[in-house]
Amino acid sequence: MKILLVYYSMYGHMYEMIKAAAEGAKSAGAEVEIKRVPETLSEEVIGKMGALEAQKAQAAVPVCSPDDLAKADGIMFGTPTRFGNMCGQMRQFLDATGGLWASGALVGKVGSVMSSSGTQHGGQESTILSFHITLLHHGMVVAGLPYAFQGQMGVEEVKGSSPYGASTIAGGQGERMPSKVELEAARYQGKYVAELAKKLSAK
Repeated sequence: MKILLVYYSMYGHMYEMIKAAAEGAKSAGAEVEIKRVPETLSEEVIGKMGALEAQKAQAAVPVCSPDDLAKADGIMFGTPTRFGNMCGQMRQFLDATGGLWASGALVGKVGSVMSSSGTQHGGQESTILSFHITLLHHGMVVAGLPYAFQGQMGVEEVKGSSPYGASTIAGGQGERMPSKVELEAARYQGKYVAELAKKLSAK
């Protein structure tokens, strides 16, 4: 059973969430691989956005190709929010999966999404829900973050995550890294996806 985690992270927030999700999938006995989608911005632009150091920290992560998706039993996606939707880098990557759609290569595979945003109500849920549309067009079995993970409940602290998927709040300047409970949500979701993929592959 193989779980592929595909993400984009400009400042490193989604990278931390994806690594936590990978830990969760591994705990369920899955073979795990983390890959990032291709960057579409120039190094000059990334530098002006203050993201060069975060990008260098991810340089060793392999770049994903659409064909990689077909080799996995389950796929988790991580994307920051851009105006309530997925980032352009992720959208461009998904737009290159037409061949997979035509051949039905992803039908029946588990698909799941995590997100981040700058503010508490910055579009995390709409990003995940709109992402699900693409997964459904591919015939994937969509997995969220069940309320069995009770860390997403309560009002004792500011935190991301919802039944649609784990998420984190990055802060307006990217100053807030994922909290303990947000990373726990990502781990739970990773384990959940791996367990679902195992059950589906056994049929």
